[in-house]
Amino acid sequence: MNAIEAEHLSKSFGSVTAVDDVSITIPEGGIFGFLGPNGAGKTTTIRMLTGVLIPDAGSVRILGTDVNKDPLTAKLKMGVIPENGTVYSDLTAEQNILITAKFYGMDRASRERRSNEILDRLGLSERRNDLVRTFSKGMRQRISIACAIVHSPPVLLLDEPTTGLDVYSRRLVIDTVRHMNQEGSTILLTTHNIEEANALCNTISIINKGKIVATGSPERLKKTFDTSRYVEVSFDQPVGKDLFAVPGITRAEPWGDKWRVYTDDPDRAVKHLASIAEREHLTIVSIATSNPTLEEAFVQLTAGV
Repeated sequence: MNAIEAEHLSKSFGSVTAVDDVSITIPEGGIFGFLGPNGAGKTTTIRMLTGVLIPDAGSVRILGTDVNKDPLTAKLKMGVIPENGTVYSDLTAEQNILITAKFYGMDRASRERRSNEILDRLGLSERRNDLVRTFSKGMRQRISIACAIVHSPPVLLLDEPTTGLDVYSRRLVIDTVRHMNQEGSTILLTTHNIEEANALCNTISIINKGKIVATGSPERLKKTFDTSRYVEVSFDQPVGKDLFAVPGITRAEPWGDKWRVYTDDPDRAVKHLASIAEREHLTIVSIATSNPTLEEAFVQLTAGV
């Protein structure tokens, strides 16, 4: 059985078509990434998958249950972390988790045991009795995640869960996503962080202007654009962009104290860079070639936004 099956979803707001005939199939057990630029339709799709929005056309099933025909049963199978976290600011961290667990019908002993486990995993045990309104954004997001996973949902949907978080909170969120997946939850993750998707996801769909433009493993999507290679080089002296205007180099961009030189022939580009260094009396401090990146594939697929 598939964890999520969405068929031919469409949703318009007035004259604007936010989602246009989107179909998604997510097998049980994996981590599925949903990428796209701002306004591409990611959040609208998530809201239809979770029953918050009724699609103009199409259907959604969560582990075989139709979200629109039997929303309560479908939602009991899900944990959802929306784009803006939903926590009660005037309750403590522990009270937020316990009340959410009660909504899911968990008995008292299970609620307390699970709350203790999650608070410990998310590094919030010492703040369990503090009101959430005293928490930072990162800590609030951790409580939002705690509430979403308290009932060990078989399907977990996260909409931009790490946006704006500090490094420590972001790492805890990612570790929790991995842990939930290892425990058996199927994950759907929308994110702007392409490297995060690359590191976490088995399969990725890219949405652009309301339509799915590509679906595949991160490696397959990278190889779709395997002409987009670059050489990263650093010299002992500052150099200008005009230095890289030679055959075989399509463009050059400053990258910190280095230059990224894009090319469809890395071997030729490296030889050019060596000859440039010799001619200009420069010392090459570092040089490295790169495989295609998911970021480059994303840019190519969403060009013109």
